[in-house]
Amino acid sequence: MSTIADDRMRASDRAYLALRSEILDGDLRAGTVLGEVEQSTRLGVSRTPLREALSRLAAEGLVSPHSGRGVIVTEISAENVIELFEVRQALEEQAARLAARRRDPRVFLELQREFQDVEALLADKHQYYALVARLDAAIDDAAGNPFLVSALDGVRTHIARIRRMAHDNVDRLRDAAREHLQIIDAIVEGEETLAAHATQLHLHRSLRNILSSLERNTP
Repeated sequence: MSTIADDRMRASDRAYLALRSEILDGDLRAGTVLGEVEQSTRLGVSRTPLREALSRLAAEGLVSPHSGRGVIVTEISAENVIELFEVRQALEEQAARLAARRRDPRVFLELQREFQDVEALLADKHQYYALVARLDAAIDDAAGNPFLVSALDGVRTHIARIRRMAHDNVDRLRDAAREHLQIIDAIVEGEETLAAHATQLHLHRSLRNILSSLERNTP
């Protein structure tokens, strides 16, 4: 038999996941005010679980306090992006090194096969992003360091949002798919230094593309 606390937690989880998805997908843009009354009505939850959801989003840096009751979706600046990538580079390069050292080659051989058909991959961008997420998960699993993975999770939350804001560029996605393949190749071969260097190159080019896109779309 469920308790009132359990029901509230489920409502809080639903509100949190819905709002988080809308922020990361860009449906709730930077600067959008999320009023408690409006959002609780829209999401079909009471004010208490909504506040719990907003607190979790604030802890992730996706929203910040706003005058009155509610929060505002945080802005993302070029400075923020650079700072995130400084952290991301350190973490992902180390994850790639550890993955090359500890990997199960069979896992990465399958990913290698899937990344080789770049054009088919880009015919469905959702499929492409899903495959990239599987690669991230495989590297995390192979690295075998829960503290490193936890830190990466926090960074990737913001990277997913930034990627949406930068818009999809087919040429960049094509290059990125090839860069992912280079990372996979190095991991399959157990080449730690090469895996880290391939990751560094991919992140450098990704950062350059995102900053260019933000500059183009800044009024």
